[in-house]
Amino acid sequence: MRRIKLVLIGGGTGLSVLARGLKGYPIDITTIVTVADDGGSTGKIRSEMDIPAPGDIRNVISALSETESTIEQLFQYRFKENQVEGHSLGNLLIAALTNINNDFGHAVKELSEILNIRGRVIPSTNTSVRLNAVMEDGEIVYGESKIPKKNKKIERVFLEPEDVEPMEEAVEAIEEADLIVLGPGSLYTSVISNLCVKGISEALLKVDVPKLYVSNVMTQPGETNHYTALDHVKAIHDHIGNNCIDYAICSTQAFHGDVVERYREDNAEPVQCDITKMEAQGIKVFTHPNLVEVSTENYVRHNTEVLSKMIYEIAMQETETIEFTRKKENEEKH
Repeated sequence: MRRIKLVLIGGGTGLSVLARGLKGYPIDITTIVTVADDGGSTGKIRSEMDIPAPGDIRNVISALSETESTIEQLFQYRFKENQVEGHSLGNLLIAALTNINNDFGHAVKELSEILNIRGRVIPSTNTSVRLNAVMEDGEIVYGESKIPKKNKKIERVFLEPEDVEPMEEAVEAIEEADLIVLGPGSLYTSVISNLCVKGISEALLKVDVPKLYVSNVMTQPGETNHYTALDHVKAIHDHIGNNCIDYAICSTQAFHGDVVERYREDNAEPVQCDITKMEAQGIKVFTHPNLVEVSTENYVRHNTEVLSKMIYEIAMQETETIEFTRKKENEEKH
């Protein structure tokens, strides 16, 4: 039986957590990862070496590694004062391989092969880029890490330089995918930042395969204040230039007062999912009563096992439908 080809597009914690949950299923996973991060160790390395941001790449490689716990400890290890202060070993490894190969994309591929990861990790572009935002009031904010700090409504985000080319492998993965998943993660800085690479957006609109958006559970301060699930999807469509999302996974759970208050203190709130409005836009909504977990500290996160199983089942269902349609078309031709 042919293995399902799943493409995940995003960055940040959301992408690595989802990749970790899916790697146990009999599927081929390709992750297309944003390289626009400019904070912390990642920001220092990219500015000093003029390479794409390695941080999100590092996290996804770690998540897909067969020896994840050991690799994660190594990759997250940060050198102390008078060594290589503040830098994680994972970032330094990617930087070193980039210097050796003189090619960031090849360095990521080589490190993935060295660690024998279960899947592929591909930067959305091989170029060092900066993510900027145009706010609703017209102000332009330069740099990914500065965007949420303005706490203004974002009109659109764009890359600098704007004409960067996508990684060929990323476009090919999209063209060969059975299901494409966007999110979860920061809407503008983790998900849409990939779609600002023109070739990525063009490929998404071109391929006739289902696209699934995994909505965040909570709004993100300074980035998606008061956004509903439909607002998230609309922002994606606005940046791509056309509608493309077929499915969405959203939480419809009600949270008790302590959880809501915890997030209200951080200027965040639950992302509301109006299934009727979503379906009126042609988006089929999936949810689950245990989609979200609440920690003892009243923080919420996706239940990775439940989310991964939902995505796998959607992929299985869609692949069977696609294969049946193709078989029927071939029979009709003959």
